[in-house]
Amino acid sequence: MRLVRHLSDLPYAWLANGSVVTIGAFDGIHLGHRQLLRRVVDVAKQSGRPAVAMSFEPTPKEFFGGDQPPARLMRFREKLESLEERKIDIFFCPRFGEAMRGISADAFIRQVLVHGLNARHVVIGDDFRFARRREGSIEDLLRVAPVLDLAIERVPSILVGDTRVSSTAIRKALAAGDLDRATALLGRPYRMSGKIVRGRRVGRSLGYATANVDLRRRRSAVMGIYAVRVHGLPEGPVNGVASVGTRPTFDLTKPLLEVHLFDFDRDIYGAYIHVDFIRHLRAEEKFDSVEDLVAQMKIDEENARSALDAMND
Repeated sequence: MRLVRHLSDLPYAWLANGSVVTIGAFDGIHLGHRQLLRRVVDVAKQSGRPAVAMSFEPTPKEFFGGDQPPARLMRFREKLESLEERKIDIFFCPRFGEAMRGISADAFIRQVLVHGLNARHVVIGDDFRFARRREGSIEDLLRVAPVLDLAIERVPSILVGDTRVSSTAIRKALAAGDLDRATALLGRPYRMSGKIVRGRRVGRSLGYATANVDLRRRRSAVMGIYAVRVHGLPEGPVNGVASVGTRPTFDLTKPLLEVHLFDFDRDIYGAYIHVDFIRHLRAEEKFDSVEDLVAQMKIDEENARSALDAMND
């Protein structure tokens, strides 16, 4: 897959025969996203054209969110990896700034979709909006499609029970600690990935060595203590208990993901791991003493082991 950040850098040789395009934030790559991406790849294969996923960095919601952006479900690298796994040929991800903020619906269609991406087939969700003030709609695309020789395909939303699958619904489920619901909407456990970095070795001094992962996002979708399963190590999936937060007992401020791996004793600094969140155990809290914290950590380990063992029964 080729990542392209600027309109002028698009590989026009690849796009000479047209392209099949889908557009969205793709935060989390949930069931609805996967339906869109599967359809784009299928049409691309049938037509002999490249499959293109278009998004923005930062996302429009982050740009307009200011100091309170929505929590990211995925880091940029995670999104990149997920799109590549799904056989997308080109990930076009321009910066969302003042210029893109002010683009009209007509200019977006002509400058970006037609002249930039040479789109011949566009696959979009049924709630798709675009351009300044979200003025562009599916109807706008359908209106100009015959003139521009453009096929527009609308893919209906996916419902899980009575809930429409969306990144917003997943964020709400995660914030409430409802990992079962988040898993159902995502089609898999919620996951955070990253490289293990050296920390202050506080956990080791307490008898609970942890693998520390820098969140690399302005806001985390999960906070608290969790039973987790870690992938990406040669040993295979490893169970553990994780904390996501600022470690208030030690008056720290930078959010961090810390994972204590069960029955594991190996130096894994620098490893790139994937942490699947299986069960929410409790909220993060500040303890009066280190002894009280260690006592609670033992309880957390027992509860995490029980939750993970129950999944295997």
